[in-house]
Amino acid sequence: MEYATKELSPETWPDFERFFARGTGWAFCACMLYQRGCHLPKAAYPNREAMRIQNQAEKRAQVNDGRAHGILVYDDGEPIGWCQFGSAEELPLPGDGRRDRRIPPLGDGVRWRITCFVTAVRRRRRGVASTALRAALDAIRESGGGLVEAYPTVTPQDGNWAHAGTIPLFEREGFTVASRPNAPYVVMQRDV
Repeated sequence: MEYATKELSPETWPDFERFFARGTGWAFCACMLYQRGCHLPKAAYPNREAMRIQNQAEKRAQVNDGRAHGILVYDDGEPIGWCQFGSAEELPLPGDGRRDRRIPPLGDGVRWRITCFVTAVRRRRRGVASTALRAALDAIRESGGGLVEAYPTVTPQDGNWAHAGTIPLFEREGFTVASRPNAPYVVMQRDV
C-alpha cells in the first residue's frame, strides 16, 4: 500500500492535533514523554484530558520553535500514523525518576533518536510504521545524517513498549543491535 508522508511543522500541526485527538487512546501524550524527559506530575494533571491539553500546548510551542520532529503518515489525506525522531538534545528521554530509568545513556557518537510510533488501530500491520520509519530516516539524512539510535521492544505484546517499534521493523531498514540492557527493549543503531 502506498502512503503519503509529511514532516511535522506549523503547517502540518492541525493534522498532528487531529491524529492525537481526544478519544484515540494516545491523545494524552502528544509524544511529549521523551521530549520532556519525564511524565507530567499527577497532582497537577490528574486525568488524561488535563494531560492532553498540557502536552499538546508544549508540543505546539516546540513545533513552532523548530524543536520537535516527526513524520505523519497519510492515507487519502487522513493522518493514520506517526513516528517521532529528533536530535539527541531534543529527545533527552526519561531517566530522572526511579521508574523512568528505562533507557541507557546515549551511545557514543549518536546524533539522532527515534523514539515513538503510533498507528491508527484499523491501519496496523499494513506498513504504516515502515513508511514512517523510512521517511524519518530520509529527513535525518537531509538534516545532515549521522548515527541514529532506537529502542524497539523485545516483547511487542507489552503495551507500555509497543510504541517503540519492533526489532524486525528496524532490521528491515538496516539497524543492528548495539546492546541488550536488562529491559523490555534493545538498543539498535544505524548510520544514515
